Amino acid sequence: MIGHFVHAIQDVLGTVAATKVSVGKVHEKVDQVATHDISGIIGFSGNFAGSMVLSFRNETALALAKVFAGTDVTLNSPYLTDAVGELANMIAGVAKKHLIDTYMTAPSVIVGTGHFVARMHDVPCIVIPCEIPAGAFAVEINVKEAPAGCS
Repeated sequence: MIGHFVHAIQDVLGTVAATKVSVGKVHEKVDQVATHDISGIIGFSGNFAGSMVLSFRNETALALAKVFAGTDVTLNSPYLTDAVGELANMIAGVAKKHLIDTYMTAPSVIVGTGHFVARMHDVPCIVIPCEIPAGAFAVEINVKEAPAGCS
């Protein structure tokens, strides 16, 4: 499943931001604190359940939001949260193509250093650290196959 998300990250950012993504060492997350400052969250239900969190450093999110908005963006701009939510939606959507009979929620965005993201405790949260010329971000995946009859 991790490979589907890596492909989705590279595909979406390569297409919408014309940038190459370097993927770091994938690892298990040990706490609920978001990896970076701004997070777009997508929930999954159906045959697979859980969430995907797209977490950006402030400067990385601002640079990508500027590409979307076509103008400078500030931390309190609605363009910033719209861009982060839409990027999370696109990455989750591309990866979801491989998660048969799985549905996505609309994105939620949390802004603030040190914010917490509640997760399922019975499945590991996997972090895919990424780097683009504009800075660092990560995708956190906390997804499991739902038991038969629970979709």
